[in-house]
Amino acid sequence: MTFKTSQIKLIVILIETNFAEEFEMSDSSAAGTALITGASAGIGAIYADRLAKRGYDLVLVARNEDRLNAIAKSISEETGRYVHVLPADLSKKSDTAHVEHILKTDSSISVLVNNAGFGSVAPLLSADINRMEEMIGLNVTALTRLTYAAAPAFASRNEGTIINISSIVAIGPEILNGVYGATKAYVLALTQSLHHELADKGVRVQAVLPGATATEFWEISGMHHSNMPDEMVMRADVMVDAALAGLDQGEVVTIPPLQSGIDWDNFEASRKRLSQKFAHSTPGARYREKALTPAI
Repeated sequence: MTFKTSQIKLIVILIETNFAEEFEMSDSSAAGTALITGASAGIGAIYADRLAKRGYDLVLVARNEDRLNAIAKSISEETGRYVHVLPADLSKKSDTAHVEHILKTDSSISVLVNNAGFGSVAPLLSADINRMEEMIGLNVTALTRLTYAAAPAFASRNEGTIINISSIVAIGPEILNGVYGATKAYVLALTQSLHHELADKGVRVQAVLPGATATEFWEISGMHHSNMPDEMVMRADVMVDAALAGLDQGEVVTIPPLQSGIDWDNFEASRKRLSQKFAHSTPGARYREKALTPAI
């Protein structure tokens, strides 16, 4: 069988059109996939909704499978995005390792939202040390392991975003429980260090520092947010939308309740200037003088 030139051109056009359609269907998640921890309620669930509406497929991680399924069904029906539910308790090494494996091997994942964590309002001296250890395990250890799983994968592809949920207590440790403040200060410092190391590798990193936010966090911590003045408590959806606006603007640290960004810029500039004054082999004069006149 022989074909005329016009017939060959038509066949080529049909093949190219069909290929383009198939590629478009197979590339239904051009934005990639976002993995969100603590996604069964509150801030994590809202991040899931917002990122799905931005075109991301989702992997939702939390302990409560029933809640995850309900959220996944609602988001999938509303947005048409693919939502995978991954029940996991990140206080367990085996569950954390499973999530790490997914972050390392699933090349579609381009966003990690480290939201899982809990806090406490108990004073240090009356806090349960075992509970504090659990807090460190979830807020610090699990977050670090997931970050270390995602960061090399993102860097190898020269793209990716890591969003770490910290807290205003990271820079105001007197506000709540001291161990909780310390865990969130760790998250802030880790995020800033990651930005320093990964910015030139195409990886965006953001620390979000919410203030008082209307979520179940407060009940779990030991105090309901209704006990605070309304003007102090931000709605969770408002907080997440502000955090994403900060991400879009390229912020490394986003503090939704801070009214003037200049205040943070000044704080950071002062911190960086101070950090340049530590390279001395001798202690400051105030210490040398004391050393010469020891107390009796």
